[in-house]
Amino acid sequence: MSEFKLNNQQLVCVASFLAREGREAALLAALAELIPDTRREAGCIRYELNVSRDEPRRITFVEKFVDLAAFEAHCAKDAIQHYFHHIMPELVESHHVETYHQVIV
Repeated sequence: MSEFKLNNQQLVCVASFLAREGREAALLAALAELIPDTRREAGCIRYELNVSRDEPRRITFVEKFVDLAAFEAHCAKDAIQHYFHHIMPELVESHHVETYHQVIV
């Protein structure tokens, strides 16, 4: 049996968005605009945008931050708040955001 521990310091976020029918390219473009500034944030370790192979309308960020405070600072950024309150309602049918701690084996 493998030994493991939880990395309770760093925070992993998986944020998945289902684009409205026909709005996939617009959603992808809107999300891609968030990448450069987020990757420059002091607490950002990983900020990766992905499109589902099985459902092209499903676009997902896999994110990793040094700690909860860095993630919360990211979420409070004007660009992120603008996306969630002004852009997402036009382009997204549904979404799910979940946070994790990495298991280190």
